Amino acid sequence: MKKKLVGIALCAVLMLNAAACGTNETPDVVKIGFAGTLSGENALVGQYQKNAIKVVENELAENDGCIEIMGKPVKVEIVLEDTEAKADTCTNVYRKFIDDYDCTAIVGPNESSSALAACPVAQEAEVPTVAVFATNEEVTNVGDYIFRACYVDDFQGKVAASFATSELKAKTAAVLFSNADAYSKYLKDAFVEEFEAKGGEVVAIEQYAGADVKDFNAQLINIAAKKPEVLFLPNQVGELPLQIQQARQMGITASFLGGDSWDLNTLVEVAGEDMVEGAYYVAPFSSSDSSEAAQSWVEAYNEVAGENPGSHATLAYEALHIVLDALTKIETFEGSALRDALFETDMVLPSGRVTMDENGDPEKGAVILQYQGGVGEYVTTIAAEQKE
Repeated sequence: MKKKLVGIALCAVLMLNAAACGTNETPDVVKIGFAGTLSGENALVGQYQKNAIKVVENELAENDGCIEIMGKPVKVEIVLEDTEAKADTCTNVYRKFIDDYDCTAIVGPNESSSALAACPVAQEAEVPTVAVFATNEEVTNVGDYIFRACYVDDFQGKVAASFATSELKAKTAAVLFSNADAYSKYLKDAFVEEFEAKGGEVVAIEQYAGADVKDFNAQLINIAAKKPEVLFLPNQVGELPLQIQQARQMGITASFLGGDSWDLNTLVEVAGEDMVEGAYYVAPFSSSDSSEAAQSWVEAYNEVAGENPGSHATLAYEALHIVLDALTKIETFEGSALRDALFETDMVLPSGRVTMDENGDPEKGAVILQYQGGVGEYVTTIAAEQKE
């Protein structure tokens, strides 16, 4: 287990419907707060999350909405609140989960910025939290009650570089990144380090000052002059369409490569199917995965949503299952019990086998997808080392 904030007492606010601190009494209902992105610029993600929650609720319904905790069937209630993809709103949602609902655990948020703002609230209250898609490495450094369902930015940056050198056989690469976005900077740093470590040459690193920038021609002219074999664009989905369009229009023939921000249907819709055709990106999950766990999830999600799940829905589903699995393993309702069970996570989920490291980060692999006909098609899997 990671050793963080060791001075914080372990007396617990981990309450189950007002159960006393340290009690072994099993409650009738356990509440899990879900901090979703239901409105704002990432509202589409919220719809995916709602669909994932519905799948979990359907699964629970097969056992009258219950899981077994300490030998007793306990009803699970998932409380969904909107973070609006805003850090201050997410922080207030966390307080509501803890103070008003007495939630046993919190799932979400999706964004790293929201997680970094809100997770200290959960850490102080000693309420275990599993962030969904918060890939910034600092998220779980908040404390030992903070976990996540996704890999970290450093890992996916290295995965992109490894794929570029080993599979695309690229010797040269260029990067266009936002210096105002931690996600973009982390991916850029990891990609450059790994690409160069594998013998490649990063011939151009161009930057811009955040989401308000609409004209990338100056940066792209410099990149085009270097004629890289790969162009890495580790940027937010709202910024990518113009970058892709302008790079294509400039005649850059490099293979386009991105992070998991590319894994949203809105990218194809806004940028244009022909513009993203052939581009590669890193993602946590592919609906083409033939494993039993993956296909069972794809089928269940289709029944709810009428489409295949992407990474956002999959990680929401997995985060909930990580919490539910840990709840079935606790032997006491002391504050540290669920936290300890989360550290011992070892599950086969739709994205593969998942274990937790000493920081509360999942040890799991990633997939490479390629846009073909407007759809991200599976290319390969990059495995991660896991604890035994």
